[in-house]
Amino acid sequence: MKTFDYDFINRYNAHIKPSTVHSQDNATSWYFRRYLIQKILSVFEFEGIPETWSADYFLYTLFVWGFVAVVETDKFGVIPQHCSLFGYDVFYRPTNVTIANPLLRGILQPQIGVDCELIKMQPDYGSCWDIVSYYGDLLALASESLAVNIVNSKLAYVFACDNKTVAESFKKMYDKLNEGNPAVFADSKLFDESGEPLWTTFQNNLKQNYVAGDMLDDMLKIDARFCTEIGIPNVNLAKASGVTDNEVEANNIDTKSKVSLWLETMKDGIEKVNNMFDLNLSVKLRFEGSENNVAVDTRNI
Repeated sequence: MKTFDYDFINRYNAHIKPSTVHSQDNATSWYFRRYLIQKILSVFEFEGIPETWSADYFLYTLFVWGFVAVVETDKFGVIPQHCSLFGYDVFYRPTNVTIANPLLRGILQPQIGVDCELIKMQPDYGSCWDIVSYYGDLLALASESLAVNIVNSKLAYVFACDNKTVAESFKKMYDKLNEGNPAVFADSKLFDESGEPLWTTFQNNLKQNYVAGDMLDDMLKIDARFCTEIGIPNVNLAKASGVTDNEVEANNIDTKSKVSLWLETMKDGIEKVNNMFDLNLSVKLRFEGSENNVAVDTRNI
């Protein structure tokens, strides 16, 4: 069995994400991924979902995995199921699905178009998870940088002392100042015989190094770019002070380009499901037709 060394794995991963950036799969990145996937779910409005279905299971399977099979079972009737794809026709489209649910009888491998139907999110059977991961990691990096900058802004002074005794005295003085004491009395031992202090200070320019406001603006811009990709109309925050009506309209057209493809792909699968199982499923854009899709400020979403 061939083993892969670190250099090979690093080169492989570099095609997907920068190997020197380690923001993936931590609590912050997962927080933003959940935030973004919920935004995507808010773009589409599904109607006619049977009461016997779990709407959450159906939607998260479709959007996170990219496709969901709808199949008729002996015990549960017609239900959506997570599946994997196998087989292919002359156009390299999958012909069958594999459903491995322990509550069903064995492993099901129904044929698409004969025993089941497949609703997919994108024409290439891909999901939106790549977009969610990309922007989630960007927001996580920006958020972590913001937190570091806020922490560093508290570092106003650094005291360099001659010995440990002097350092401990300064700790006590600083604690008293933080407690709000109007006056703090220093030990005379903190000064030499000529009255010169036995310490030196490094003063940090807090105003110059404080960029938290810029980081927050960057996070809003990242969020706005994500909204544009997933079909939520939004104002270009980089030019918010001077956006013309034509620029707003251009942004709205841009937001529709990808989401329209997703919508038509899902509609095609839903139509096949309705025809096979006599259901009344439908999907539409939640923001479609609302005041001509006027751009909205994504900071309030």
